[in-house]
Amino acid sequence: MIDKAELRRLSPAERLRLARDLADLDEESPGEEKQPAERTPLSGRLQGRRRVALLVLLGCCAILAFWIVVLAFTLPRHFDAHRWRAVWVQFDILLLAAFLATAWALWRERQIVIMFLTIVGTMLCCDAWFDVGTALKTSSEPLSLASAIFAELPLAFLAFAAARRILRTTVAAGLRAPGAPPPVGGGSGLLHTPLFGGGLDEVIPERSSR
Repeated sequence: MIDKAELRRLSPAERLRLARDLADLDEESPGEEKQPAERTPLSGRLQGRRRVALLVLLGCCAILAFWIVVLAFTLPRHFDAHRWRAVWVQFDILLLAAFLATAWALWRERQIVIMFLTIVGTMLCCDAWFDVGTALKTSSEPLSLASAIFAELPLAFLAFAAARRILRTTVAAGLRAPGAPPPVGGGSGLLHTPLFGGGLDEVIPERSSR
């Protein structure tokens, strides 16, 4: 028997783990171990929408691959861009807005911080890519390379890493909830974690029948 004195000596994390274990034991039948929850099968309409979504994505990949080949053979090697200053200033304004939104979501401890961190990391990678690519063999090349190596890419890595850690923590908490789908293939990472909400119910909502 565990008394209150022993419970007080436990850390908050240990008490939380003990509470979850006790809750799991209460849900189990005598002499039976708790079985992992099974995934809710998709309805026929959702399966059809998933197939349509996959076909659209594959079509986009095929069209983009063809367009890349076309651009590789038709684009000029040199081009005088119009509104060059405005484009870069507008991009940096959007990047500033993304940083501010991320700071707000982190301060308020909102789940949307995962999306904002991903947006910031992606924009920083794009910034580094185009800045270095357009500055090659010019006087701005050393400054662009230094900015990408020591500022933009490290910040992008930190943003992606933070988003991944928060997402893993959120998913781990969801997997401990009753009725959560079991991981696929025996793995424990995000690659093996199925979507919650009965598969694609949350992504492709099905209209309620009248």
